Amino acid sequence: MHNYFQKEMETMPVEQIKALQSEKLVKLVKRVYDNVEYYRNLMDEKGVKPEDIKGVEDLHKLPFLSKADLREAYPFGLLATDLKDCVRIHSTSGTTGKRVVAFYTQNDIDVWDDCTARAIVAAGGSNEDIVQVCYGFGLFTGGAGLNGGSHKVGSLTLPMSSGNTDRQIQFMMDLGSTIICCTPSYAAYIGETLKEKGYKPEDNKLKAGIFGAEAWTEEMRRDIEKNLGIKAYDIYGLTEISGPGVSFECEEQTGMHINEDHFIAEIIDPDTGEVLPEGSKGELVFTSLDKEAFPLIRYRTRDICVLSRKKCSCGRTFIKMSKPMGRSDDMMIIKGVNVFPSQIEAVLLNEGYAPNYQIVVDRVNNSDTLDVYVEMKETDFSDKVKDMTKKEKQLSAAITAMLGIRPIVHLVAPKSIARSEGKAVRVIDNRKRLGITI
Repeated sequence: MHNYFQKEMETMPVEQIKALQSEKLVKLVKRVYDNVEYYRNLMDEKGVKPEDIKGVEDLHKLPFLSKADLREAYPFGLLATDLKDCVRIHSTSGTTGKRVVAFYTQNDIDVWDDCTARAIVAAGGSNEDIVQVCYGFGLFTGGAGLNGGSHKVGSLTLPMSSGNTDRQIQFMMDLGSTIICCTPSYAAYIGETLKEKGYKPEDNKLKAGIFGAEAWTEEMRRDIEKNLGIKAYDIYGLTEISGPGVSFECEEQTGMHINEDHFIAEIIDPDTGEVLPEGSKGELVFTSLDKEAFPLIRYRTRDICVLSRKKCSCGRTFIKMSKPMGRSDDMMIIKGVNVFPSQIEAVLLNEGYAPNYQIVVDRVNNSDTLDVYVEMKETDFSDKVKDMTKKEKQLSAAITAMLGIRPIVHLVAPKSIARSEGKAVRVIDNRKRLGITI
């Protein structure tokens, strides 16, 4: 028995999805051209007029939008409605330059809530569930997104926000939370804390977790599932396109279904911008079909992934995206080698280490250095220097086999790497302070 929140949409035949997307796209392009000067100028530069767009097959003619465009148009330059029609903003954490601010009408929020409700129902959620939302609330989209979806499903919602882990655990145990929503690193931390407090996985009532907002590996998923006694589901989204719920995992867990009635996904070559055929690995690009306040056309996410229309056992017909395999902009080039933090994480988990690590990259005497600090588990921690050195060498060799470059591995005491209750800071790249463009 498969569960759907909006069955008719989620199982619509592919031809109908395409027809619906085409109809919405034609209207969207006209509306954006008429109302958004910034994008109209981009279209004019490219020599494209709204009447050139007759359906999804013409999407490739339109110009891309990038994060740089969003910063340049900040704050109101990409707004497609009157400000008085907007009821909320969200914003990205913005580590460089200006923050990105996205606007929402009430209808935008309703559509977004439907998308996250689909994710909750796909994870087995219903109005009989108690959903604990420990994503951050505020400008970050995580908390508000899952909170809204949980309300739409009719679940009892605990809007906990992140942090205060003792209180999270108290509410989880006392109220019998059945679904938990947070970042994977925070889920791992909650699992660790429960164990320390003497709880076993079967002591909680949790059955599922919906985790996103940062990269995580299959090994980490299995770890979290074991420690919390749950099935862990992936969710994907980005503030610029609405927030979590752009795509979500079903019980098959072979990728995330993109809500294609609201978003068109493309995969492009990040260097040339050429659209690649289904099944190719490349950069994910989104067009938001139903956003009233802040519609983005062909927005470059910088996430590297693969799209697949392979039939899914859950009955949903929406195209699936793989878990992002890194980003075309957080990829590090170290000694000329492309390195994604997720590759190092996969090795650590494979070798039996907890996913608590930090990667430090630097440049010494014109040569890149790569140091990986890894926490030992309590059971493995040894104060014998010889034992530690041997383990460090073994781990260094395993990472070298994966990356092709040799890191210096430092095994450190349990709990000595600062825990993050939001997004984990996995990488410190000191080359940036030297003014080196990576």
